[in-house]
Parts: sequence; C-alpha cells; structure tokens
Amino acid sequence: MLQNYLKIAWRNLLKNKVNTAINIVGLAIGMVCCILIVMYVADELSFDRYWPNGERIYRMALERKYPDRVTKYAIIPPSYAQDVKRELPEVEEAVRLIQFGGNGVGTLMKYQGQTLEERNVMLADTSFFRVFQVPLLQGQPDQVLSRPNTVVLTKSTAERIFKKENPVGKTLEIVQGPQLEITGVCEDLPANVHFTFDFLVSTKGFPFAEQVNHVGFAAVTYLLLKPNSDPQAVERKLPALVEKYAAGEIQRSFGVSYQDYIKAGNGYYYFLQPARNIHLDSNLEAELRPNGNRKIVYIFSVIAVFVLLIACINFMNLATARSSERAREVGIRKALGSHRSQLAMQFLTESVLLSLFSFVLSLLLVLLLLPFFNALAEKQLPADFLIRWDTLPLMLLLAVLIGLGAGSYPAGVLSSFEPIKVLKGKFMSTSQGHLLRNGLVVFQFSISIILIICTLVVLTQLRYLQNKELGFTKEAVVNLQGAGFLGPNTEAFKQEVGQIAGVEAVGGTNATPGSEGGFFGIIFRKDGETETVTGRGTIADDGYLQTMKINMQAGRAFSKSFNDSLSVVINEEAAKELGLTDPIGKKILSPTDFDGADGAEVAYTVVGVMKNFHYQSLHQRIAPLFVLNNRWVGRSDNRIVVRIQSEDPQALIARTEQIWKKYLPEQPFHYSFLESDWGALYRSEQVSQRIFSLFSLLAILIACMGLLGLAIYIIQQRTKEIGIRKVLGATVASIVTLLSIDFLKLVLIALIIAAPVAWYAMDRWLQDFAYRIDIPWWAFVLAGVLAVLIAFLTVSYQSIRAALMNPVKSLKTE
Repeated sequence: MLQNYLKIAWRNLLKNKVNTAINIVGLAIGMVCCILIVMYVADELSFDRYWPNGERIYRMALERKYPDRVTKYAIIPPSYAQDVKRELPEVEEAVRLIQFGGNGVGTLMKYQGQTLEERNVMLADTSFFRVFQVPLLQGQPDQVLSRPNTVVLTKSTAERIFKKENPVGKTLEIVQGPQLEITGVCEDLPANVHFTFDFLVSTKGFPFAEQVNHVGFAAVTYLLLKPNSDPQAVERKLPALVEKYAAGEIQRSFGVSYQDYIKAGNGYYYFLQPARNIHLDSNLEAELRPNGNRKIVYIFSVIAVFVLLIACINFMNLATARSSERAREVGIRKALGSHRSQLAMQFLTESVLLSLFSFVLSLLLVLLLLPFFNALAEKQLPADFLIRWDTLPLMLLLAVLIGLGAGSYPAGVLSSFEPIKVLKGKFMSTSQGHLLRNGLVVFQFSISIILIICTLVVLTQLRYLQNKELGFTKEAVVNLQGAGFLGPNTEAFKQEVGQIAGVEAVGGTNATPGSEGGFFGIIFRKDGETETVTGRGTIADDGYLQTMKINMQAGRAFSKSFNDSLSVVINEEAAKELGLTDPIGKKILSPTDFDGADGAEVAYTVVGVMKNFHYQSLHQRIAPLFVLNNRWVGRSDNRIVVRIQSEDPQALIARTEQIWKKYLPEQPFHYSFLESDWGALYRSEQVSQRIFSLFSLLAILIACMGLLGLAIYIIQQRTKEIGIRKVLGATVASIVTLLSIDFLKLVLIALIIAAPVAWYAMDRWLQDFAYRIDIPWWAFVLAGVLAVLIAFLTVSYQSIRAALMNPVKSLKTE
C-alpha cells in the first residue's frame, strides 16, 4: 500500500510541476532559515561547555557602587583569590587570569633573532590547570606555572614558532621584559569559550600580581566550588571578607573609615557568575572577550520558529489552492470505494514527500550559503553540523513532522469532500475554510511586518549611534598604536610626523575614545571636603585635546607655554559632581599617585573644563573624566593620534611608517582610523541588524508565496462571478480592484496586530542604550506601505489575468 501511495504521489507531483516547484522552494527557504538559526543558536548555547568541571566553576565579579552610579566589573582586586580560598570552606580552588599587554598593543617577544608580536598573552596562577583542566600535551599541571617567568604555549602556537622542534626548555624574551622558560604545551582552546590565550605566563614574579591589593581592579578571578556547594551561600559570606581586608586600604587611600565610605554612597559588592552563563548573560566592564546576548538568542529562536511556520502556512495555502482541481479526483475515488483515511494518507504521503525534497534542497542551500552566513554573523559555524549523528536524524525527523503537520489540514479538507456534490460540480468552500486561510495569511504578514519594523528601528538606532554629535571630531584621525615603545624618542617622533605635508595636528595619550582599556579609575575630592568623586582618568600631552578637537567649556587645554605638570582638565560632569561652579584655578586632590608613594594625596589645579563628550560607547552615560598631563605622570604616550587633511592618506601613512621604522625598526607599525574604531563598538548590533534584514527578506518572500497561493485559490472560486460581472459591463480595473481589496484588507489587519508587538520588542531592546532614539512612527508607516505594495504586486498578476479572461470561457468552464 505504501508503495502505491508513493507512486501516485510521485505522479501527482510531476503532473503539477509549477505548483510542486513553488511548494518545494518555499518550504526549502523556510528550512534554510531554520537550520541556519539553529546552528547559530546551538553555537551560542555551547559556550563554556568544554570545561570538565564547568558546573562548579564561577567567576567572582564586582558591582562597584559610586555615589552617583553603579558599574559592574569582570576584574577585581587580585588579592581576593587566595583570601576566598583560605577562608571559605566551600571553595576548593581559585585562579586569577590577567591580560598582558592590551590596549591595542601586542607583546613583543624574541626568539633566535626573530621578533614576534603576540596579542593573546595571559597571566595565570599555578592552579589554572586544576580549575579548568585544559589537557597538557607536555608538562605536569601542578608544575608548569609553579616558578617565576615560566610559560605554557598552546599546541598551534608551539608549532607556529618552533615547527617540529620540542619547545619545552627553550626560552622566549619579552622585549623590555623578562625571559620566559617554556615549561609546557597544552591543547588549543575551542572557539566557544569566553576567553582564549596563546601564551599562559605564570603570575609569579610580577609584582602587581603578588602585592596585597583589595581595592584596585586587575584580575579576572575564578572559583572552583566543592561538589554540592551552594554559590549563594558563598556570596553571602563575601561582604564580611570585603570589610575585613579592604577597610584598612580604603582608610589609607581615601582618608575615611570604611563605614563613612559606605555611608557616602560607595560600596564593593561581589557576586558569582556561573562560568557556563558568562557568554550570554554577562556584559561587564573589562570582559576578556566580547560576549553574546541571551535576548538575541531567544529572538533568533523565535524568528526560526515563525519563519518555519510561515513556510508551512505557505505550503498549506498552496495545497488548498488546488482543492478545486482535486475535488473531482476525490469524488471518483470515493465513488470507487476509497475510504477517507486512505485518501488522507495519500495526501499526507504527497506532503511528506514534498517536505523531504525540500529538506534535501535546504541542506544543499545551507552548504552553499554557510560561508556567506558566517561572514554575516561573524561566526565559524562548521558544515559538519549537518551530518553529525546527533543532528541529522533530528533534522530528518523534523522534516517528516513538518510534512505531516503542513499536510494535515489539506489532507483533512480534501478527503472530506462529498462525492455526489463534487461530481455534480457543486463543490464549494466553507466559510470556516475561508476564515482559517485568511487568518493564516494575516499571521504570515504580521510576522513579516514585525521583522520589517524591527529591522528599521535597529538600523535607525545604529545610524544614530554612528552620527550622534560626540563632542569631538572622529573623522580624519589616524590612531597609532604601541607608541609607548618610543620611550624618550616620543617627542622627536611626533615632531617629525607633524612636519609631514597633510598632517594638521599630532597628540599623544594612553587612551582614545572607544578604545579598550586605557581609561583608568581615579578618585578626586574638592580641597577642604572629604566627599570623593570617582570617575575615569586618562593621560594626555599638550597637543591631544586640540588634535581631537574637543571643545572647551571654560579655561584652556594643556600647553607647553605653561607648567602643566600638576594641572588637570576635567569634563562638565566632573565639575558638576565635585560641586565646582567656578572650577578654573581650583585645587582638587587625588590619592592616585604615579611616583610610587602609597596613599599620598596629590593636589592638582583645574586649568580647563571640557564640554561633555562621549569617550565610551553610547551604551553608557558620560561619567566624570579627569585628564592628567603626561609630564607629571612620566609615562610615554601609548597611542599617538594624527589629524590629517590629505587627498592621499595612504601616502601620508606610508611616510609615517618610515619615520616609525627609523625609531623602532623591530616594532610592527599598527594604525587604525578612529572613525572605524568607534564604529566597532557597535559590532554586535550591526551583526543583529544584518541577520534581521536577511530573515525579514526571506520571511516576506515566503509570505508572498502563501499570498499567491490564496489568490489562486480565491480567484478559482470566483471565476463564474468574474465572468458574470464582465458580461454586465464591469471593467478590468474594477475587477482587479475588487479582487485585490480583499487581500489588502488582510495586510492592514496584519499591520494593526504587528505594530504594538514590534513597538514593545523594540522598546525593550532600546533599554540597553543610555542614549537612544524614540521609536520612529515612520517605521510603522513604511513597513505598512511596503507590506501593502508587496502584497498588491503579488496578487495583481493573478487578478489581471482573471479580469482579462473571456467571460464566455469563464462561464462555460464553470
């Protein structure tokens, strides 16, 4: 019997090639969307499942409360790791990770005369391999990082540097740093973990990692809890530890008792984050890598389900569109003795067969489109996901279920026809059938319109972020990284670069707007008061503010004409929080010193007030900013910014590189444009917008195919009516309007349903931005116009074709 079903199904599919092709392609597109999103979601959900003890690993993070705001950090003071392990019985082991280098600068190493620039160097405690259990190919877990100046390399790094040689026992020299002995080689970390490294260097021997520090943030700290330990119980014990160990340091640094410090609105509140949730649930300051977003994962999952539903609805509408053609077949087969269940099975077989063909086509399309999708989503999704033993059977089962689900309604409708009526030509659709099909089309277009609106709002927010007045001019600024290696040659280098034709200005700093790191925490208080203001600090030379074209609200920028070694330039927000109504010339004090004196307050004179400008992403509100002069700090500029005005910027950059090589022949020359650096802050939103756009387009395409199916169906039902109207004098235009208006009503109903849903979703999404747009009304209007236009173009061909049909032929056919 099954063989007979398959044979008849195959004949019917071949008999209606156009309809079959539309069905297969429409369903395949829906499956492609679903498979690609499932691959994306599966990759996001797989993060940090690599660690054998992953369910017991927690990151100790900090919620730092300031009098006016709260900021959460992934890095904490480095001394807490051993304190927690020593005092809390629930903690089995603790380990610290500290990024080495950073701020856009690689670590320079030398081996046998070869200079290597490495950007993925991490410091770690001896306990690292006990906590994370990364497999070691060479070396013992408890020994590889037990001595100062030892390093473990990943397998790929060892092969890249040493080829087939055994690296263990060899040494690498850090330029302007210690020599490192290679004591082990470990497996490469997979891409789906929230941190990675090529070099793992022992923290032993680095003073900043070994000195007692319970206030300054430096280390990412992980705890391995004992089996069955309660992380919430551990969290409840952390406040007592903070008071025990940090109170003395706060007294020495800030000159106030811990209790007064807390009463003033400050606080250190530590909490634990499950390692397996960090990638999707954490978005703290100083994350080791950019993380994902669980909201986006959920949104994309919903999109996958809805796009697949749209494809199934499309399939159902196209199947019912042919119901009048198959009604006579059903009548004859019933008259010859076929049971309803047999007819239903026949139609379900056709549906499943179509679904399986669509599934095969979708696999081929996914393989073809995967490189494009990886580039779009900035992922490395593997193609073998499609043929894995745990995914292929599930996808095949899903294809069968889709066929049964999508085919159940057409099978039920077609098998229910009464043979006497259909053989007499009295076949008519029920009002319930019309209502259901119209409802399905409304559902399809509601989802499509929601996706269109969301895409327009996301795009508008991104444009707002990229074009908002920032308070400085980011265009035509070249950012030279790693300038700290210039040392005493910094000023000579800047002078030579400033003489290049097309260079407008040159400045030096340790952090540029939008850069990772560089902006450090700093505390100031007004002279004569005890209340402190915590903000961000940066270091700049005499030309930086002018080069960036940062506007001054009062006073001046640093200048070589003055002795600015103990001067400070602040922003309007800092002046406001310090309570300085006339800040120029006022003294403000900070315990943050750069000459090694522990806790000694330094008095700075305010010489200028900058207008508030955005030096961080627009996800965050502008915080107090204090700019110190590099003459006092005694540090070389880690970044040099060059404002250019040239028709040939590449030639100018090439000349700059020549000057760079004159002073630093071994140091790689790295530059970027500040405008690009700023745009990179919103990369995750750009990825989301691109994916939204893609699936919105595909959803609309599938919905239009469903609308086409409904148009064919309804026009077939109204062929006689159209003929009579033409005989009575109706024009082609009036008939096209009559046929199209019903479909446009469905689209308008979909718009009414979609608008509040889209508004709610986008309002929630925009809450993540400190600076955001109001949801534009025109996005709803444009989405509605696009949907109506697309629907009209889809239906108009069938409507015009029906209106042009000879009425005699129409009436004869009926």
